[in-house]
Order: sequence, then structure tokens, then C-alpha cells
Amino acid sequence: MQMSDVAKDLTAGTVGGVAQLVVGHPFDTIKVKLQSQPTPPPGQLPKYSGAIDAVKKTLAAEGAGGLYKGMGAPLATVAAFNALLFTVRGQMETVLRSAPGAPLTVNQQFIAGAGAGVAVSFLATPTELIKCRLQAQGAGAAVVAEAGAAGASATAAKAATSSVPVKYGGPMDVAKQVLKSEGGIRGLYKGLFPTLAREVPGNATMFGVYEAVKQYMAGGTDTSGLGRGSLMLAGGLAGGAFWASVYPTDVIKSVIQIDDYKNPKYNGSIDAFKKILKPEGVGGLYKGFGPAMGRSVPANAACFLAYEVARSYLG
Repeated sequence: MQMSDVAKDLTAGTVGGVAQLVVGHPFDTIKVKLQSQPTPPPGQLPKYSGAIDAVKKTLAAEGAGGLYKGMGAPLATVAAFNALLFTVRGQMETVLRSAPGAPLTVNQQFIAGAGAGVAVSFLATPTELIKCRLQAQGAGAAVVAEAGAAGASATAAKAATSSVPVKYGGPMDVAKQVLKSEGGIRGLYKGLFPTLAREVPGNATMFGVYEAVKQYMAGGTDTSGLGRGSLMLAGGLAGGAFWASVYPTDVIKSVIQIDDYKNPKYNGSIDAFKKILKPEGVGGLYKGFGPAMGRSVPANAACFLAYEVARSYLG
């Protein structure tokens, strides 16, 4: 791949990533809140009964800004993340291509996506650790706000909500606290294994499905004539395929990354899998699946469309 093509992938990947983040982050916040809520004691209800309930309680306690909590960390790195994802994928396409300019098969796109997934895992792990910690810490305020609204005045409820301790002041504060008290750089890479287990097969599936849908709609390997609606449809289906194929690993990643460092509940990914599965069954591994799928379709439709349009514009 020529340097000019690398620059084009870097730029187009950045544009696609920003579009994906703006469209999808509120869904991601609700997903993490549902994933991170503890199993209620016998006879008690969970903090959130579902995605709609989590949205209502988040808006009541934190306002619309609560849905964009933790966005600073991915926004700061979205350029690097998507630029890396699409550039590594592009370079692998060059290696796999049988001749210059030849289209790749669906199987080759699976391989290219897997390679890109390995690369982005090392950037995604610290970014998502920061994001998850900020998203999860708002849960306590929502519960207090609900209790106040049920039996106290608005003033008392507000006072109760404000009394809930907030551990982190923002993305940089999360990074500083983790570096200081959780083993330095190693602490920021907590959850690397489940992140790899998500990104490698997930991106392989996503790029493979994206290419398969495009070729199906184009009636052949030449997909250059597809319109924007077709690209959005292919991108949306590809994003849905990503989450459908790897969602339990994302649940495990989230609970590990927000786990207490000094008194951990989980001793690694396998232990987390067992402890989630035992009391909650398979359903415990799919907490927040609805918001994740609700996010993936429009967010990835926006991402792939923005990438393709930007890439085409750049030549």
C-alpha cells in the first residue's frame, strides 16, 4: 500500500469513527449500566428492569449529559482507533490481494478484519476501561434519585443524589488513579484478554459480513456502484453481526474492568464467566444486549457510510 493510501485510510477512518461515536454512545452507556449492575438479593428487584428503565433513571438523575458520560476518552482516541482499524485492514488487503486492484473475497475480508482486531485491541483496552468506569459510577446516583422521587421532596431527592460519592472526576482522573494505585500501565490493560476475544472474531465477522452483503447487493465482486443506502444497510448489518457473534466476551470485559482492584470479585475471565453463569444463567452473559444491538446498527451504518464517502472523496 502506498503512503498516500495509508493517509486516506487514516483520514477516512477518523471520519467514520467520529460518526459512529456521536450516533452510538448513548446506547453504549445504557449497555454498560445494564452489564455492570449487580445481581439483586433474593426477593429484590434489580436497579434497572431493562433498557428503557435505565434510560429514564439516567435522565432523571443525570440529565441528557448522563447518556454521554465517558465519551471524552473514546472521543480523544477515536481518531487513532478507527484510523488504526481501517489502515491495518487496508494493509492486510494489500498483502492478501492476488493482483494490484483485485477485489478481495469474503474469506479474505474475514482474515483482514481479524488482523485489524488484534491491532486495535491494544488501544481499545485502556480506552474502554476509562469509559466503563465513568459510565458505571453513575448507577448509584440513579438509584438514590429513584428512592427520593418515591418518598421525598424534590429538594431532598436532589440532596440525596448529590451525596452519592463520585470516585472519578473525568477521563484523565481515571487514568491517574489507575496508574497510581492499580499497578501502573498494567492496570490500564486490565481486560486485555477479553478485549482480544471480542475484537479479533468480532472484526473478522464485521468486515466479512460487510463485504458479503455488498457483493450480494451488487450482484458480483465489483461494489463500487453501490449507493449510500446500500452502504448504510451493509454497515448496519455488519455492526449487528459483530455484537451477535461476541457479545458475552464484552460483558466479561466490562465486569472485569470495573471490578474493585483491592477486593476483586473476579479472578480473571474464566472466573468471571463462571460467576456470571452460575447465578444468572446464559441470560447473565447477554445483559445489555438490546442496547448494544440498538446501537450497533445505526452507529455502524453511520461509520461505514462516513468512511466510504470520505475515502471516495479523497480519491
